Amino acid sequence: MAPTMREPSYLQLYREGLLAERIDQATQLLKECNLCPRQCGVNRLNNEKGFCQTGRKARVASYNPHFGEEAPLVGRFGSGTIFFSFCNLRCSFCQNYEISHQGEGAELEAEDLAAIMIKLQSGGCHNINLVTPTHVVPQILEGLLLAAEHGLTVPIVYNCGGYERVETLKLLNGIIDIYMPDFKFWDQKWADRYCNAPDYRDKAIEAFKEMHAQVGDLEIDSNGIAERGLLVRHLVMPDGIAGTKEVMKFLAQEISPNTYVNVMDQYRPCGTAYDDEYINHRISTEEYSAALKQAGDAGLKRLDQRQGFRFLFGI
Repeated sequence: MAPTMREPSYLQLYREGLLAERIDQATQLLKECNLCPRQCGVNRLNNEKGFCQTGRKARVASYNPHFGEEAPLVGRFGSGTIFFSFCNLRCSFCQNYEISHQGEGAELEAEDLAAIMIKLQSGGCHNINLVTPTHVVPQILEGLLLAAEHGLTVPIVYNCGGYERVETLKLLNGIIDIYMPDFKFWDQKWADRYCNAPDYRDKAIEAFKEMHAQVGDLEIDSNGIAERGLLVRHLVMPDGIAGTKEVMKFLAQEISPNTYVNVMDQYRPCGTAYDDEYINHRISTEEYSAALKQAGDAGLKRLDQRQGFRFLFGI
């Protein structure tokens, strides 16, 4: 007998009419935009644009089944990724620089976004993976409502940079099934230098705690597919710039030792990183091995299997 799939949480809110209420609440935040910690205060309902360079409509750069994500998201048929244009963080070294900084993509109506979600589900994708969604939460909810009306039943993944406002995250309680933030920097100095966000650590700490409070540790079904919970990414940077040791200690001690973590080794200079003396080169094998050891020493028990888990623990 096939295993019973857990129903995504947003369907209950949809049936109760509460999803529509959340859309109204989120849309109000666009009047004097304070969706994210930037709190630009521009009226995006009138198409004014702040730091994220996005007005009333969301821009989408691409969408497709993705097979390069973490194992519990990919499964057999891939993660249904939707890449939103622009970003509220805009790291100077972003590997998707053309999308996050230059806004490659096209503006879409809610109906278009809903159609994309349904198409990805119809292709067998195990989830809808929203990449850089923070600045377009209201637009995503508008699309999700229409998608639910047309039969969307797969989990929603919130794939973000960790620079979130708790007030906005609370509007997503009961809607997002899987939070997948990247904890980028521990030190204010580097967050300011590379993201113009000196308050990054404080905001990320608050956000991670709220995300975990909503969905808990990552739950994986008998087929190895993620259904609900927190999945954390951490990109190892050259010369310890990301503060890996401190990030891992925070996750283990203040979130959960059972936090599912992807310690990522794929940093390479992109964007304007070539012009920066500290990050104009890749990390070394030794640096990555040290990062994996720091995760283990912190007490984290669940590292993404396609990364260094087997290397570190001899499995």
